[in-house]
Amino acid sequence: MTTVQANTFESLNPATDEVVGVHPVHSAEDVRAAVAAAGPAADWWAGLGFAGRAERLTRWKGVLTRRAQQLAEVVHAETGKPHGDAMLEIVLAIDHTAWAARNARKVLGAKRRPSGLLMANQAATVEYQPLGVVGVIGPWNYPVFTPMGSIAYALAAGNAVVFKPSEYTPGVGRWLADSFAEAVPEHPVLQVVTGFGETGAALCRSGVAKIAFTGSPGTGRKIMAACADTLTPVLIEAGGKDALLVDADADLAAAAEAAAWGAMSNAGQTCTGVERVYVHERVYDSFLTHLTDQATGLRVGFDGDAQIGPITMPGQIDIIRRHIADALSRGARALIGGPVPEGERYVQPTVLVDVPEDSSAVREETFGPTITVTKVRDMDQAVELANATAYGLGGTVFAKARGMELARKLRAGMVSVNSVISFAGIPSLPFGGVGESGFGRIHGPEGLREFGRAKAITRQRFKAPLNMTTFARTPTVDAQVAKLITLLHGKRT
Repeated sequence: MTTVQANTFESLNPATDEVVGVHPVHSAEDVRAAVAAAGPAADWWAGLGFAGRAERLTRWKGVLTRRAQQLAEVVHAETGKPHGDAMLEIVLAIDHTAWAARNARKVLGAKRRPSGLLMANQAATVEYQPLGVVGVIGPWNYPVFTPMGSIAYALAAGNAVVFKPSEYTPGVGRWLADSFAEAVPEHPVLQVVTGFGETGAALCRSGVAKIAFTGSPGTGRKIMAACADTLTPVLIEAGGKDALLVDADADLAAAAEAAAWGAMSNAGQTCTGVERVYVHERVYDSFLTHLTDQATGLRVGFDGDAQIGPITMPGQIDIIRRHIADALSRGARALIGGPVPEGERYVQPTVLVDVPEDSSAVREETFGPTITVTKVRDMDQAVELANATAYGLGGTVFAKARGMELARKLRAGMVSVNSVISFAGIPSLPFGGVGESGFGRIHGPEGLREFGRAKAITRQRFKAPLNMTTFARTPTVDAQVAKLITLLHGKRT
């Protein structure tokens, strides 16, 4: 939660409304100044080369690791999530930072490419050069792990970064920038600007080379519109409505455990969280028994024993309340949980069945600890229903015989088979979706390349026997080239 006072705003604990910190509302002029300062810093950082950057990123990784508990406290205070969940996202961010630093040269460094027969006298190479200054606009639900998927990879690729964290988690953003400055004090390679939508819009128009944004589809459209003014390219991750499929031969206990955690950890505030489950009719009743056993008794609160914290953004409770009410009014049943009282900061784990497929609880992103479970006649119907969404971020399949087959059929950027959200924890895999879930990728080689500019270079090794790039080219040369192309490509098939 936040409150605004003059040119500053307060970050509030969502469970208690206590003030966590006071931060500036940075103006468009402030943002332009940060980007201007980042320009020379980007030149210096790029000039260090892969080895120099890797050494400094490793130094930063050490700071993050040694002070992880301190960072987790800031995350806990600003988001309300349990301390263990905060530590989990920090640990994953550290692992991703290490991977990006270690693999940047391998992915982005100069590589030979085949020259082809007609240009056989040329040595052909491609390399990825830094973009310059990258703007990152982060979310509040995973204020360390998600933006670090852009920040660490952009830094490893040789760019400076100006980071605008969510107005709900500005202290986390400030902590990350300060810890980086501790490890790399020479230049402002990573800076933070804080504020609201206007600050983010100013970053889009500030002249950065690229914007990496995580948030909702609606805000993503605003980001694209703002970036269109300067033809600034964007990378967008805009949420999901992920489905979990349970086949008749699945390990039901494991599937239920995954569904409960995937739907309800972090109070359901996970872009790749499980929001829908489609279960083969032969195991539907057994799966529901396992799932309700898993979800019943999950402890909601803010103390050290709580497993589910408060809803971080107050407006999100209204969306969760509306989705549950709409489902129940149309014939759905709540096996556990149910309507959310007015004024409540917490949402109890909720399992909904008999929910119409055109209800808001199935069609729209809920972002709360709720889950819909639907019986299907077979997995073909499950795939059809799972794909009947505008989103396409992640997905999960629990099956023995058909796991990989079903995973390939899901219209999603990422799928886990017989586990849940495991793709996010593997640094070498790209992270991103399709449709309303956005475009572009963070993490992995694809994530590193998002923050580099492909550059092709040719170098002549010897004089061409058939020189085609000269006005001195003769009809004889043209005839020889035509004959060669015919021999190579003119055969009838």
